[in-house]
Amino acid sequence: MLEIKGKEYLFYDRLDANVALLRGTTADESGNITMEDECLFCENLAAAQLVTNMGGTVIVQVKRMVKNGELDPQQVRIPGIFVNAVVIAETEEDHMQTFAEVMNHEYCGRGQQQQTKKTSRVLDAKKIIARRAALELTQGAVLNYGIGAPEVIAEVTDEEGVTELVKATVEPGAIGGTPAGGLSFGATAFPEAIITQDQMFDFYDGGGIDQAFLGLAECDQKGDLNVSKFGPKIAGCGGFINITQNAKQVFFCGTFTAGKLQISSGDGQLTIIEDGHIRKFINQVQQITFSSDTARANHKPVLYITERAVFRLVDAGLELIEIAPGIDLARDVLDQMEFMPLISDQLKMMDERIFIDKPMGLTLAHSTERAA
Repeated sequence: MLEIKGKEYLFYDRLDANVALLRGTTADESGNITMEDECLFCENLAAAQLVTNMGGTVIVQVKRMVKNGELDPQQVRIPGIFVNAVVIAETEEDHMQTFAEVMNHEYCGRGQQQQTKKTSRVLDAKKIIARRAALELTQGAVLNYGIGAPEVIAEVTDEEGVTELVKATVEPGAIGGTPAGGLSFGATAFPEAIITQDQMFDFYDGGGIDQAFLGLAECDQKGDLNVSKFGPKIAGCGGFINITQNAKQVFFCGTFTAGKLQISSGDGQLTIIEDGHIRKFINQVQQITFSSDTARANHKPVLYITERAVFRLVDAGLELIEIAPGIDLARDVLDQMEFMPLISDQLKMMDERIFIDKPMGLTLAHSTERAA
């Protein structure tokens, strides 16, 4: 912990790594690496430079080798002066593009964008949450979608035909297009540009994100969030802190309870068939990954969006501002929390369109008005 100009800051020592295991697409005889089939550049160059300067070993896996002079120098992402060894993958399966896909050309912006609509996601809890979150989108906003329920927002904007009205970004470096979900999270279909991960976080840390949609794992009565530590399990914070503390608006998106949650919807109402056995709105989080005090000090607008209720961050904690049609306030919301939130005098029903199993007809608001 350091104090600078009267404020406390966390200080992290540099990691003095001596081995880097990296990947690219093509290498020449001098070890220059291009990444034309990779969906992301991440921080490969920065890692290679660090390890080289520490006198370590940089090993890069690629698909193929070519002779010197065959690579376009403007496409080289890791210069050969930073590479000690090159390994050629024997099969495509040894060099999968993501954890789920061997090769998807859309992640490199190649091929034709399909004009026909993809199969719509079933109206499950995550889609309901994503639809409610999408109502907050504003035209031209630069976004970040986190993993989990927030990644479904991209599916919703595709279904509603409004994806091109916003600029989605993902931490590893893709800008624009449709971020992928599941085990391909981090990749983006038909991105407009791809930068390195360290460059993207420079942008994030400078406050470049207009609207950030992140996961909601554990929330307490102050409005603090924990997404990083659950009992003995340490998931880690990733870029959660950088994004949530620097984005202009923050929306936490997740189911109201965790576990075996079963819902029914599609007719404009929400029914809880079986509630999750783990409460997510608790008295005190196990670890603070998002500081509500810092958000209040910065006058940051914050919403907490679930399938059955929406809260906003206020000076006194959390204020309940919306509940889903068909939900019983006491049984389905208040009784499933460990604390009593403030309840708005203008408590409203969530938009009925969210709970109807057909496109909502979503239009995006400009920054001065909410979507309708």
